[in-house]
Amino acid sequence: MPNEIPYKSFCWALGTTSFRTKDFNKTIEEQLALLNEFWELPENQNANWSGDNDTQTRYYEFMKEKVFVAGSANNKPKDAREKTSGLVDIGIIDGNRKLTEAGTKLLKISLSNDFTTDNFFQIPRDSFLYLRQLLKTYNNVDGTAVRPFIVLLYVLSKVGYLSSEEFTYLLPLCTSNEYTEQIIDGIRANRNHSVSVDDIIINRLLEMDNYQAALDKFLSNTVTENLICEVGLNRKSRNYDKPYLRLYNELYSVFVENDSSKIPLVYSSTKKINIGKWWRKYLFNTASERAIERNPVACLNQTAFSDVSNEYQFKKAFFKIMHLFKAKATLSDYLDLNRRYIRTTDIVLFEDGTVKLDILPKHFFNSVADELYAYAYIPCEILFEDSSLEEIADCLVINEETVIDGVNAELEINVTNIDEARNALEDERYRRLQHLIDTKFSDENIITLLGYFEDRNDTEIKNMVTENADIPTIFEYVLGIFWYKISERQGKILDYMKLSLDADLLPKTHAAGGEADIVYEYQETEYYPAHSLLIEATLADSTNQRRMEMEPVSRHLGRHLIRTGNINSYCVFATTYLDINVIADFRGRKHMPFYDTQDYTKSVDGMKIIPLQTSELKRIVNNHINYKTLFAMFESAYLSDDMPHNWYTNNIAIPIN
Repeated sequence: MPNEIPYKSFCWALGTTSFRTKDFNKTIEEQLALLNEFWELPENQNANWSGDNDTQTRYYEFMKEKVFVAGSANNKPKDAREKTSGLVDIGIIDGNRKLTEAGTKLLKISLSNDFTTDNFFQIPRDSFLYLRQLLKTYNNVDGTAVRPFIVLLYVLSKVGYLSSEEFTYLLPLCTSNEYTEQIIDGIRANRNHSVSVDDIIINRLLEMDNYQAALDKFLSNTVTENLICEVGLNRKSRNYDKPYLRLYNELYSVFVENDSSKIPLVYSSTKKINIGKWWRKYLFNTASERAIERNPVACLNQTAFSDVSNEYQFKKAFFKIMHLFKAKATLSDYLDLNRRYIRTTDIVLFEDGTVKLDILPKHFFNSVADELYAYAYIPCEILFEDSSLEEIADCLVINEETVIDGVNAELEINVTNIDEARNALEDERYRRLQHLIDTKFSDENIITLLGYFEDRNDTEIKNMVTENADIPTIFEYVLGIFWYKISERQGKILDYMKLSLDADLLPKTHAAGGEADIVYEYQETEYYPAHSLLIEATLADSTNQRRMEMEPVSRHLGRHLIRTGNINSYCVFATTYLDINVIADFRGRKHMPFYDTQDYTKSVDGMKIIPLQTSELKRIVNNHINYKTLFAMFESAYLSDDMPHNWYTNNIAIPIN
């Protein structure tokens, strides 16, 4: 039977699911650097990308040589295209995989390792570039251009925030002015408990002529494998939908013919369907096949099928549920990608199950939302350019007074200029940090994470913290949070951590790497003098630890001591395993001078370096030891004359225990 009813896209997505998404910022920056280097090679000077499998294969091999990809792709040109297509979508490379003006600017930021802020929103300069690019980025949804980020800004201006469910399943359905208004009305109705998210999705699909045609055809014809495949509207091969016929027949037997003996067969029939888990969760209250066989009726949930009394009602319910789950599965696949691209802007917060704009950008974009929305469904001609806000849209002109008024209203303050507003927002940032620590980095979670670092359970570490940073960066970050907690949450830890953080205050890794780990500043108290504490972190094994860490640690501390002149400052070296020769070296630094290599008249007589294993860090948490106590322990340990092989046990491990 010919496919008479066409598939039509019902949603937008940012980027492509084939683009690597872990360590997102770092991956993009590395890819730009690789492409830039690739096109500069003599053999590629006159090469073309489009339609040239040889060039695409060479690029794949180049990525492999640079350890950007692993293994060996079956289709190297296709893999090369997929690994780069996400960068085309946001305009930092063009269709021929050459860096655009915007891409060149981003690469320059990355290579300079300068991610400082240079804009009204006080976000890093790479984030500001991503913001401008996403304002221009558009999807083609069945012939209609959609700018997803502008749609997001508009919807947020109308409903304030989005729940995770709304963000995942409803926002991407906004593909036209008409549909967007319907979705906004649907969100409001859902929050008033007058309609479900599932109902909104189904109604949105049935607004499309192809879905309505498929439903009409399904209702008016005998159900066969061919009919199922046609009305399934599968984007790829419609043969994927063949297993639905068995599910249809088994469900029909149960709910129309009232044959409860077929209930176990319903469960087994879902296993042949790609998204069968959606059906099983919907139909059954258990995942135990044995339980279903013992008491099948008791294992059924109340569903749309429960109240059907004839074939017509059953077919209508089946069609709706089939397409509901197909749509939700597709939207779920896009969730991670949409979230990652949006997060690059650093103006959108993903916290406590909600999606919302950070305070300052919220009040700016809310003030121009309606005007900006005029650009939501038209292509952008300057996608590849490094454009200013005003070049993207005439309305994107900063009005400080409007923003200040919004900040005052939200925070219930009364500031008169933007600097005062930013100070208030910094206080709000620390309030959010306290909440983040309370919810995500409890003592129990800190101990768990430290154990994962010891075992190098990278998957669980990323699950608990973030997937936009590599493991060494996350270790530094967790150590910073740990030290902030034992310092009784005193001090500006967000400044002390020399890390890039996203809008949710979680770490992100850049290709160029960062500077020295953490520099904690302590004011004078009755417990210790004013001093700086340099915290150096490594996950290097014993061999690499000796080679990579001994010299940099002493160099960082030595330079700091010479520059500041504060001989009370010292360093803590944290790692999962301490090599005895590393301990010996650090103890030797107590009596070893350190010179300024540019001026030999400047030197320090010795340095205080305290090594700490994660095993002790965990005990510090368990025993509720604060920094006041630790400082005294460390000072006593520093003054000890024990030999290195006994020193750590006697002066660090035992006192902490």
